[in-house]
Amino acid sequence: MNPTSEDASPLARYFPFLIWYQQINRNSLQADLLAGLTGAIVVLPQGVAYALIAGLPPEYGLYTAIITPVIAGLFGSSLHLISGPTAAISIVVLSVVSTVVPPGSQAFIPAVMTLTLMAGLMQLTLGLMRLGSIVNFISHTVVIGFTAGAAILIGTSQLKYALGLSVESGSSFFATWQQLFAQLNAINPYTVLIALTTIATTLLCKRLWPRSPNMFIGMVMGSLACWLVDGASRGVTLVGALPGSLPEIALPDLSPETLSALLPGAAAVAILGLVEAVSIARAIAIRSGQRIDGNQEFIGQGLSNTLGSFCSCYAGSGSFTRSGINYEAGAQTPLAALFAAVILILILLLIPDITAYLPLAAMAGAILVIAWNLIDLHHIQQICRSSRQESAVLLITFIATLTVELEFAIYLGVIVSLILYLRRTARPRVMEVAPIEFDQRTYLRSLERYELAADPAVKILRIDGSLFFGAVDHVQRALQKHSTPQQLGGRQLLVFCPGINFIDLSGAEMLLQETERLERAGVRVSFCVFKNTVLDELKALGYFQQLERGNFYPTVDAALLSLGSPNAHSAKVISADAS
Repeated sequence: MNPTSEDASPLARYFPFLIWYQQINRNSLQADLLAGLTGAIVVLPQGVAYALIAGLPPEYGLYTAIITPVIAGLFGSSLHLISGPTAAISIVVLSVVSTVVPPGSQAFIPAVMTLTLMAGLMQLTLGLMRLGSIVNFISHTVVIGFTAGAAILIGTSQLKYALGLSVESGSSFFATWQQLFAQLNAINPYTVLIALTTIATTLLCKRLWPRSPNMFIGMVMGSLACWLVDGASRGVTLVGALPGSLPEIALPDLSPETLSALLPGAAAVAILGLVEAVSIARAIAIRSGQRIDGNQEFIGQGLSNTLGSFCSCYAGSGSFTRSGINYEAGAQTPLAALFAAVILILILLLIPDITAYLPLAAMAGAILVIAWNLIDLHHIQQICRSSRQESAVLLITFIATLTVELEFAIYLGVIVSLILYLRRTARPRVMEVAPIEFDQRTYLRSLERYELAADPAVKILRIDGSLFFGAVDHVQRALQKHSTPQQLGGRQLLVFCPGINFIDLSGAEMLLQETERLERAGVRVSFCVFKNTVLDELKALGYFQQLERGNFYPTVDAALLSLGSPNAHSAKVISADAS
């Protein structure tokens, strides 16, 4: 197993490169250099494309692809994660900042840097506070729904370039489609040809040569098609040359008005970025055998965005495509990200004209392919087939992504997930069970599922779920429903409790109320197989002594034997906490 920051000294925990630099040798350097070269070829068209999605000049995507992965690689825990510009983060950046500052205005880029700085500081703070587990509260379904919605938005935003039409900047999803339909008679066939050439070439290369830089090849073929039809003289817009300079020091806009306006969006960017990065790092770690420290990934992502905001970088996160290619290319350490950054710097300085003849239509074609790949059809179908609740979360998040501000779409999906989770935990199952013997030991199984006969001396109810304030009302109603005089028929009541993981004051009070209610009706109430931790909680709350008159039994056999059940296995008292 590869070493991680969790195994290291306190200093190395915050500087993970002190761990993995010991692995560097001639072979690893060669492997990292080849992986870095592959990564640079892949990220070159992606960086330009993602900057266009974010409403920024193309060089900002490359600046982000240079600075962000190096810092994240040095201070993160993953050996293979490649950070930088991503499609989902890019569309959120545009959505958030465009509500505060018009895209293309002089104040737009400083506002983007401010958003990046705020998101980075939030991520860094969470990492230093060791709150890496917070991403576990963002369900996978929310991310899938949001990403699918973002893919539709990204594709919609690029149709104007693919069709050669004019759409008002900052238009909403529905307004964009309305404007596109109104101009169908003005479609430029040459831009359509270029976009389709790019798409077809990219998909063909991906199918025939999966490891090839298919997007780069697609853009080259799109540019060739533009040259063959003399697109520049036929209304086809070109991206233009890169500035040919290194990233400059940038000063975010730190005015109180801008900070307060961008705060909700910055939180959404921070959360989405962390979810992406940690999920990708863990996915690759499963294949590499590495152990990932979520807190250290928070620190790496936070530092990369915080420092990157002063170096003309916009918000970045982990890239599944580039990280996967980095691993498949044989990268051994994060030096692969450093080598890729150096190669990108050389391209910026030596051949800035590499995008001079790149048509926007070819860029649009490549981005449309990216958008399509973002839609996880496999998991969407799986969710829709398996769970109504998860399908509702997916649909709500997807629709919200298309109709409201993107940052609020993320929040809405998370809130709905939490509501459904709380609803499920607040409704523990209460069912009647009956004894059944397996291999000389007694277990309790569902009366209905196993078609068992009820115990003639004892009615046994199993509670599957914790007893806290949110679940008390549901459990109390269920107990009363199952313990009417007609149902009990003179029998005693045994509550089977291994499924109760914790209990609070409300839960303890409810158990006491039900015990007293049944005792007044002449019914003895007993409990068996409580977890020791739950018994400790009952004692700490002062309810154990009050409930003890109903008797607590450590095993099923002990309870049945004491209560006079004919199903009791008296030969051997065995713990039976399986349900």
